[in-house]
Amino acid sequence: MIREKIIHFILYLCALVSVIVSFAIMLTILIEALKFFQRESIFTFLFSSQWTADVAFVGADGESKEGQFGALALFWGTFYISLIAMITALPLGIACAIYLSVFAGKKSKNYLRPVLEIIAAIPTVVFGFFAAIVIAPFIVWFFSLFGIEASFQSALGAGFIMGIMIVPIVASLSSDCIESVSTKRINAALALGMTKKELVFAVILPESLSGIIAACLLGLSRALGETMIVVMAASLRPNLTMNFLEDMTTVTVKIVEALSGDQAFDSSLTLSAFSLGFVLFILTLMINILSVYLINRFHKRKNL
Repeated sequence: MIREKIIHFILYLCALVSVIVSFAIMLTILIEALKFFQRESIFTFLFSSQWTADVAFVGADGESKEGQFGALALFWGTFYISLIAMITALPLGIACAIYLSVFAGKKSKNYLRPVLEIIAAIPTVVFGFFAAIVIAPFIVWFFSLFGIEASFQSALGAGFIMGIMIVPIVASLSSDCIESVSTKRINAALALGMTKKELVFAVILPESLSGIIAACLLGLSRALGETMIVVMAASLRPNLTMNFLEDMTTVTVKIVEALSGDQAFDSSLTLSAFSLGFVLFILTLMINILSVYLINRFHKRKNL
């Protein structure tokens, strides 16, 4: 009994430390972000697309002034590239999960599952190199056949390779949800004469839909925090545009850029990194809360 209590106390302490550290990180970011918003307008920060944070100039009154901190283009680039990534990852990941869980034999599973794990273990810098050296020139060449000009650093190239990076996450989590569907319902559907194709669309997908959506949301949160691929494949320029063939950047790239310069720690440029991180933290937290809610709902339906 004493041994079990000690183990329970250690596990409880580990969980408590992780929670305390998470709150400490959030509190630190919040404090520094509030310092930034005391200097700069939060309305301009959220709804202006003019980001010239690293440009200092002398105004007409002779006073030194700093650049503008409009983060709308940064958040637009973040979600736009993430949207392209999810459009790439969702069909590939879900199709892979369905094949592994329903159609694949034991030999195919033994080969394909390690391949997914290898892809998940590839460093993001390797994906960035591949996007810059292979994907970007191919996009420029392909669209030039139709007379369309494309940039070598485009949102399409970064989003596509980011989607390939997310495929193992979506596939593995979706596969777990599909495999947890009640075998009684699957056997009943097969007893009624359904084919495997009909079984997937009539039974498996409806039953595991909540879990698959949660897997996609977790993949989205992974895409929102990606930095290296965007730096190497989508440039550093904020660009509020719908054209996925143009270059643009994301919030995480500007956070790295703001913290890697020689600016003073209490300058608006450095503090802008904390404000960007705080807003992105809130958005990612909301996505994770939604995914956890959907996973819990899926498990409740499974237990009925």
